[in-house]
Amino acid sequence: MLARPNTMWRWRELLPVRDELHIVTLAEGGTPMLHAPHLGRQLGLPNLYIKDEGRNPTGTFKARGIGLAVSRAVELGVRGFVIPTAGNAGGALAAYAARAGLAAHVFMPVGAPPSNQNEVKMAGAFLHLVQGLISDAGRESAAMAHASGLFDVSTLKEPYRLEGKKTMGFEIALDLGWQLPDVILYPTGGGTGLIGIWKAFDEMEQLGWIGARSARRPRMVCVQAAGCAPMVKAFQEGRDHCEFFAGAQTQAAGLRVPKPLGDRLILRTIRESNGTAVGVADEEMMAARGMIAAAEGIQACLEGAATVAALQKLLASGWVKSDERVVCLNTGTGLKDPV
Repeated sequence: MLARPNTMWRWRELLPVRDELHIVTLAEGGTPMLHAPHLGRQLGLPNLYIKDEGRNPTGTFKARGIGLAVSRAVELGVRGFVIPTAGNAGGALAAYAARAGLAAHVFMPVGAPPSNQNEVKMAGAFLHLVQGLISDAGRESAAMAHASGLFDVSTLKEPYRLEGKKTMGFEIALDLGWQLPDVILYPTGGGTGLIGIWKAFDEMEQLGWIGARSARRPRMVCVQAAGCAPMVKAFQEGRDHCEFFAGAQTQAAGLRVPKPLGDRLILRTIRESNGTAVGVADEEMMAARGMIAAAEGIQACLEGAATVAALQKLLASGWVKSDERVVCLNTGTGLKDPV
């Protein structure tokens, strides 16, 4: 397995595409785990790592889930797709649908980053701009899916995007020599990445690749924008689900999700891992993005930078200790950010 090309398909026996002839790929996955010694020195955390998903095709982790979903859809005979998106998932679907030679309809809030709008159009997909938030785009996308019979690739309304995201968990274990970190911080909009990484750890335990749950597992940290923090609020209030977050506002488009469909799974993952949920202001994300670039040369997206902003808070409170090994997920390249 490890002798195979360093993409997410090296794990193909653990993925739901049965015939590899149906795989639609742009060489997604296999992103680097970068030790961040200079940033870690600033924070007083020598064992700080950044998993840089910005190296994926289309520049974000969305390539993993969409690549898997399109591949399985091809295997099942699907002839076209619809998706609601805050931006990056739509760009990824446009690219992978083009790679598969299939049509894609992308529903995106009118305020989504121009870079995301442009990549959808350049890949030949149909872009539908919607007034409002991703929840509004979701309603219009669902209506088209129902009327047309096209495959709806909405977050957690189909099972395959999660399967692609879980490969981040396999890679984290491999990257760190099968010794899982103490803490993983993940920027949480729809939350499939957080859920998928935790699922990967369960599967690795069943395979005997890592120890039993009683052995050390990472504490999972859900990071959200303070201006759109439904999971943080639900976690702090002890709920098993979240309410719609009214007036959602943040420059981090991927975190502008006022009610994740997978809210119960996200909260369960946080609690099973003895983790927590943290909200950070946009100004804190922007400052952290500058710190990451200046210290390590990594151009992180705002969502990824939010994890470092949250880490600063957790270090200050003592929730994260200076001798712990910590992984921050940078979910995309900052070169696509409009701010």
